[in-house]
Amino acid sequence: MDNSTAGAALKRLRVRRGLSLADMARALTQIAQGLGVPRLPQIASVQRSLARWESRSPTMPDERYQLLLAHLYATTPGGSRALGEGSDFAQFLDALGQLGESELRIAELRSMLVRAMTDDSGSLLTLLVPEAAGVGLGKILTDSSLLDSETVAGLASVVAGVNAQVGSLPFVRLQLMLAPALEACRRLMADGSPEPVREHLRCTRVEAAMLAGRLAFETRDDAASRALYEEATREAAGLGQPWRRASVYLSHALTVLYASPDIANADVLVEKAVRAASSGESRLVRARAHALQAEVAARSGQDRQAGAALGLAWYDMERQFPDDPQPGAFSAEYLRGFEGVCQLHVGDPAVAHDQFAASVGSLGSPRQKVQRVIVTTDQALARIRLGEPHAAADLLHECIAAAASTGGRVPMIRLRRAHQELRPWRREDFVADLDDHLMDVLGR
Repeated sequence: MDNSTAGAALKRLRVRRGLSLADMARALTQIAQGLGVPRLPQIASVQRSLARWESRSPTMPDERYQLLLAHLYATTPGGSRALGEGSDFAQFLDALGQLGESELRIAELRSMLVRAMTDDSGSLLTLLVPEAAGVGLGKILTDSSLLDSETVAGLASVVAGVNAQVGSLPFVRLQLMLAPALEACRRLMADGSPEPVREHLRCTRVEAAMLAGRLAFETRDDAASRALYEEATREAAGLGQPWRRASVYLSHALTVLYASPDIANADVLVEKAVRAASSGESRLVRARAHALQAEVAARSGQDRQAGAALGLAWYDMERQFPDDPQPGAFSAEYLRGFEGVCQLHVGDPAVAHDQFAASVGSLGSPRQKVQRVIVTTDQALARIRLGEPHAAADLLHECIAAAASTGGRVPMIRLRRAHQELRPWRREDFVADLDDHLMDVLGR
């Protein structure tokens, strides 16, 4: 079957239930609320997505919508559950296959729904990875006095595991993977978890909310992102660990730096991060705070302040403790990227280019893919300012596929800005080729 047949099948499933596009959008929104997954956009926006999936040239629903549609079609109009052959659920999975979804993903959806349908709570908590689910979380959620260090460690491992997949999986999928752990932390904290494990649970909630804030930003939900960062900040204030509070401020500042045209909004958060980090035990977090302080200063045209902050970042980097409480929070490779940004804005673009190239060469792990795209787009900007637009376009071609694979917002923003810098050459073939590549891969 071709794509148009898949679109017709999706439309037929909806119409057979007597649902208009608006009805369907509201139903998916209600399911999302019940499951605790990241909230959907406005009803009108969901309707437009539905229409695209049902068109003659349908697009593929992303993983969040796939999960919601799967839950919808796993329940019959009469309220019973049906996952077998001939069911609406089975027909929905067939349509996904016709749209080109992988057999692995379809099997994953089927497994998720089987687990969800056999769980009493019916919530997204059933989708926790087996390592966390296997410690009796469902029972503990009904009686928080049973919470022990092993269960909290299991939740922490889920959060760390999701964080480790940044760059390897689309951000929408990471949101779905993280949501149950964050919800579990919230419920256990609200129910009054035992004191011996409460601090570890609070630390886990801070990490989960902070990561969720970043993922919400990457998927263009700024309101949810702000709320999640506020949650992380509140919880971090209850810990005697200033470096952890600084980490929340830094992550939040990075999102604000790109979401708002007013750099002062990010500057306020960066200054809070620097103050918190200065009294904390992590020199790596302190170095990261000074590095971001340098970038904000450079973007504001403050050459001297940027140089001073970079000097402090290197000072902390070179004197890091072997037992730093936040290992991996920052590195010399990342710091070279910040140096390049400062040179790009208030220094020499040739020096900036070389620093970007050195940074990119050292960012080789999947976890560093997003950062590698960001630095490479900055390297392209340096090439443009050196009068080498062809070389800049070549670098941007490299970034497009990587940016599309994660769906990250910051790489897209950086790509868009670098592309705008090529406007003086917009009639040249090499820019037209880049435009075509952007349209083919990113649809823009």
